[in-house]
Amino acid sequence: MNISGQSHKLITPEELPRWVPGKVLSKGSGPGWSDIEQITYEFHGQSVPIPGMDRFLLVQYLQGDTPMERKFGNRLTRTHCAPGDFTLQTFGEDSHWNWQEDIVVSHIYLKDEMMRKLASEMEGREVGEIALHDVLRGQDDVVSHLANQITLEAAEGGQGSSIYVEALSIQLGVHLLRNYATCNFKQRNCPGMLTRADIKLLREFVEANLGEALTLEQLAGLFSMGVWTFNRYLKRTLDQSAYAFVQDCRLQRASQLIRGSDTPLKQIATECGFSDQPHLTRAFRTRFGVTPASYRRQSL
Repeated sequence: MNISGQSHKLITPEELPRWVPGKVLSKGSGPGWSDIEQITYEFHGQSVPIPGMDRFLLVQYLQGDTPMERKFGNRLTRTHCAPGDFTLQTFGEDSHWNWQEDIVVSHIYLKDEMMRKLASEMEGREVGEIALHDVLRGQDDVVSHLANQITLEAAEGGQGSSIYVEALSIQLGVHLLRNYATCNFKQRNCPGMLTRADIKLLREFVEANLGEALTLEQLAGLFSMGVWTFNRYLKRTLDQSAYAFVQDCRLQRASQLIRGSDTPLKQIATECGFSDQPHLTRAFRTRFGVTPASYRRQSL
């Protein structure tokens, strides 16, 4: 559904000239351009309504200096765009654009499917919807560099072009998701339980911070939950409390270090988040039935 409340087919980049007349100066095509498209346009000043597009759009201003207006629903934004600036337009939203001077712009289109896949990998859980922020005039050195490289590659190509374009599209997608996007997550298949992706994210976070004094608030915050809700979900999913889960991660890591290195036990205790060596020894004996020193001797 677009912002005007009307339902219609989203348009593709190839259909855009029907709504925004302009001259194509260059275009990316061929292998490597499956998730991203680039078209460089020369546009005269005009006022045009544009239906929602089936991709996310980044507009990079290359030549020309013009007042710029854009309207989403009841929101009207006015600014001035010039080379070095960029505009973002989110997926599926109707808009109305108005500018006065001639401009040359690079349109870079990113598929919704690719962006959702990247976001899901970054967040460790499945993303349902993504919306880019309403940016009519942005300035960002990273965006400018990546957009310039994509535009140049579309115009000139070269050896390894498909690999390079794919890498650039991932870098641009990740940067936009980090800095200019809002993600909505899919509902859980099993209400009241954590998903496999949730457990993977939790384990990775704990293992990356074993030497720290992890708190229940930190762990619950990974999933935007309260501490009691998180602990209840984890208990239903793994039959473990948050404390037991973290302790298990600490002991598993300690056993790997004890078995696979000659690192002093005092140092291992610190690296794995135990208060001291006796604390490690007590927990290790309870969990494995032997002391760390005996376990190391048996592993030799």
